[in-house]
Amino acid sequence: MGLTVERPATRERLAGLDGLRGLAALFVVLHHCWLLSFPGFPVDDAPWWTGWLLYGHFAVVVFIVLSGFSLAVSPARDNWRLGGIPTFFNRRAWRILPPYWAALLFSLVIAWTVIPQPGQQAPTGQSVLIYGLLLQDVFGSPSPNGALWSIAVEAQLYLVFPLMLLVVRKMGAAVMLGAVTLIVVAVGALAPVVPAVDLLMRLTPQFAALFAMGAVCAGIVNARERTSRLAWHWFAAAAAVPVLLLIVVAGPEWVIENFFWVDLAVGPAAGLLLTGVATGKPGWLVRLLDTRPLRRLGSFSYSLYLIHSPIVVMVNRLVVAPHVPQGMPAFLLTLALAVPASVGAAWLFATVFESPFQRHRSWEGLRDAVRARFR
Repeated sequence: MGLTVERPATRERLAGLDGLRGLAALFVVLHHCWLLSFPGFPVDDAPWWTGWLLYGHFAVVVFIVLSGFSLAVSPARDNWRLGGIPTFFNRRAWRILPPYWAALLFSLVIAWTVIPQPGQQAPTGQSVLIYGLLLQDVFGSPSPNGALWSIAVEAQLYLVFPLMLLVVRKMGAAVMLGAVTLIVVAVGALAPVVPAVDLLMRLTPQFAALFAMGAVCAGIVNARERTSRLAWHWFAAAAAVPVLLLIVVAGPEWVIENFFWVDLAVGPAAGLLLTGVATGKPGWLVRLLDTRPLRRLGSFSYSLYLIHSPIVVMVNRLVVAPHVPQGMPAFLLTLALAVPASVGAAWLFATVFESPFQRHRSWEGLRDAVRARFR
């Protein structure tokens, strides 16, 4: 997803983006610790100062915008040319599938032998097939890992990314973003009254508009100096304030019931924030996001996102719940145990299943590196 880091040899690293990935992935971990400690979602019966942890879904919104942004930076520097569709698909598959399949296997083993995900039966053979083929947003089956749903959405967005770039190249970024958003809004408006259209809501179609928003914002980074020097972080703040007020006033039950529309409202703020960070504004935030710990966390954020859920569930249900009452005591102990366990396990997981596929771009290169290592 936006958690995966694409680093072609010719691409200059944009300071701050890895840090954003790391913080967003960590926020999802905290969100799941909160959910398991304060049951009743979407009702918020936790202390008011922890209420923001209910909205872990918005971290996925940031990931989707960031994914479109990251993938579009290099094409935007080359007149929106992708450099070959087969090459793009091969690179994306090489980047996301090995860690994903390894995480799926890890999750299945935990669900079968230790504890399944809350509210889910033990995964079936159908689960293995559906999740293995990244079709979990199309077909229902017992989930081995509550975080894997969004990986299927992102994989499907990769399929339309070349078409998005083609429209940008031929007709302009505004036309592409407007067309995608118009289609998505039409789906959202018709879904309540047209059953056939309602079926498309399983695919979270609003993420297509968010992905397109990220791609368009990547073009701003490569625009003329006068454009890139604008105060994009203040534009982001201006876009975020109305959405934050809506979330506070409407409350969690309404927001969660209307994620489709709220996600679309969050998208511009997320895209403008990424533009600001990528153009070095505000400086204090970019410096913070580019500190070594956050860069390091961002480097294995994909692995953290993939494997944290079974770990958090094991810690909360098997270690914390038998000894500590639900609520704040359970939440604090779950945080203290599950967060470092998840981060440490993700680092080890990334070392084996993610980093090698970033350093070596083919089976031949990976095989030669393994042989050299053993020699």
